[in-house]
Amino acid sequence: MSPFDTNEDKGATGAAKFVTSTLGNTVGGLGKTVGGVVGAGGRGLGQTITSATGSAGKPVGEAIESLGNGVESGAKNVSQGVEDAGKWK
Repeated sequence: MSPFDTNEDKGATGAAKFVTSTLGNTVGGLGKTVGGVVGAGGRGLGQTITSATGSAGKPVGEAIESLGNGVESGAKNVSQGVEDAGKWK
């Protein structure tokens, strides 16, 4: 037995922690991936609009970039919360 093992990590509680940790890490990782893809897509689309339309489309392009950044940031924060919950933090 490791000195770091506790009775809290044995039996049903230990099994529950394993399941929630695995599930939390999986869902959290997927959320971060999806958020990153949406964020990158938003930035790319926004930059394309700005480049193609010049100053006339710049406000729209920047708004789309900001939206993508916001979605990415929000997904990252929520996903971290899911991972932390899975670790019983």
